Amino acid sequence: MPAVTENNQPILMEPPAAGTEIDTLIGSLERQRLTFAWKCADLDSTGLRATTAATTMTLGGLLKHLALVEDDYFSVRLLGRAPNPPWDKVDWESDPDWEWRTAAVDTPEQLYALWEESVARSRANLTVALADGDPGQLIHRSWPDGRSPSIRRMLVDMIEEYARHTGHADLLREAIDGRVGEDPPS
Repeated sequence: MPAVTENNQPILMEPPAAGTEIDTLIGSLERQRLTFAWKCADLDSTGLRATTAATTMTLGGLLKHLALVEDDYFSVRLLGRAPNPPWDKVDWESDPDWEWRTAAVDTPEQLYALWEESVARSRANLTVALADGDPGQLIHRSWPDGRSPSIRRMLVDMIEEYARHTGHADLLREAIDGRVGEDPPS
């Protein structure tokens, strides 16, 4: 799942040490995406459905959940677009945990592809939004209280979302096969 070189080594994404605000935000998000991808990589159905401790959370569920979050933030909230498939057909009111529940019946290939396609679409949509200005510009969707967050705030929220779920992925992956650490090996 992570981007790799010709030698099948992960491409390490690191925010710049002294870059621009947007390069630092995007670099931080990309590092979280890469670490999450590494935690979920190379697992079969059994691995993607494994749980640990008292949780029902799985790596497959995390992949599908973060694919949904990517689409919601970078398509719906950022640009005001309609949800992409498969999210557009879900009755969220009657099944609010749909992505978590249905991940158990998806194949690893479907889960990996869904997440990778959502991330690619998010990157493209962010490029479109930033072509019109800086990260201080407001996103399309307002919060329930009427305030509109900036792209900057949305990126920080996404970094937090990935950081939290990468911690979950770390625990799950260690329970599956002992894979630990913060970054893919270089």
